[in-house]
Amino acid sequence: MVTTKSGSAPSGDRRVRRTRSALQRALIDLVDERDLSQISVADVVEAAEVNRSTFYDHYRDVHELAEAACTSMIDDLIGVVLALDPAHANTSESSAGPDPALTAFFAHFADHVGLYRSLLGPTGSARVIEHVRLRITAAAYPSGNHGSAEDIPHDVPAAFIAGALLGVATDWLRRGCPLTPTEMTVLTKPLLRALAAGVEAGRTCPE
Repeated sequence: MVTTKSGSAPSGDRRVRRTRSALQRALIDLVDERDLSQISVADVVEAAEVNRSTFYDHYRDVHELAEAACTSMIDDLIGVVLALDPAHANTSESSAGPDPALTAFFAHFADHVGLYRSLLGPTGSARVIEHVRLRITAAAYPSGNHGSAEDIPHDVPAAFIAGALLGVATDWLRRGCPLTPTEMTVLTKPLLRALAAGVEAGRTCPE
């Protein structure tokens, strides 16, 4: 998890949360316009309408702010995506699409392509990559645990799903999202269904 400074105020303080949210939103908007490496602290504080000292009360630099924004959005996403476990996925298509939850997963990355491409790419943030992987692992665990992945037992299918989805999403971002989120879901869902066929065996330790 990203560790940020909070000055003398407790991390749960409403003003602290409001300031961090404003800084994160400002950065997300800026990344839509230019590469993360081209964004300075001055750019962020101007967009967020706060002063430079306030920025440094919360983050060391723009990269740490980007990590915080990315992990915060992933936490929000995983709280909504409840159907990443292929063993519990519907086998029939719905009028909303092949899998609304999985489509939402890809749509989220597409909506913030600049930020995720910077942080999940080859020169990105190992901290963010690990956070994303652990959060997907927790979401894919059959108990529906959406807390920390450290709280669940070692589970090969959940870890496999997390690694596969992160790898597919990262490759898709790197190539400029040539397919739509729905098209990505159509291609990815059969692979998850194939995995579902062996999920129970994979979760049963050999004698």
